[in-house]
Amino acid sequence: MSYAIVVSGGRQFKAEEGRHLRVPTLEAKPGDLIKLAPVLALFKGEGASEIGKPEVSGAHMEAKVLRHGRAAKVVNYKYKRRKGYHRKVGHRQNFTEVLVTKLVAGN
Repeated sequence: MSYAIVVSGGRQFKAEEGRHLRVPTLEAKPGDLIKLAPVLALFKGEGASEIGKPEVSGAHMEAKVLRHGRAAKVVNYKYKRRKGYHRKVGHRQNFTEVLVTKLVAGN
């Protein structure tokens, strides 16, 4: 089992071939093939690994865009007792769902 740690939208994701990932919104249409980099670490079978300083040179992840969507609503409720103060705010984060097709090792 090999996997990589990739960065997208300032967040780190564990990417394995054939796995679906929800990454922050990307400017790509469903069906497009994209390349995500940088790769921070590559872990191959049998305990072999390659850790980047800060990234693995030449490594990237190839993925197919499946769809765009919005996550479930997160509700933030503020309340101060005996003051008559309360505020309710909701937020839905946009995402792009991708299917990891290939992990390309560096040089």
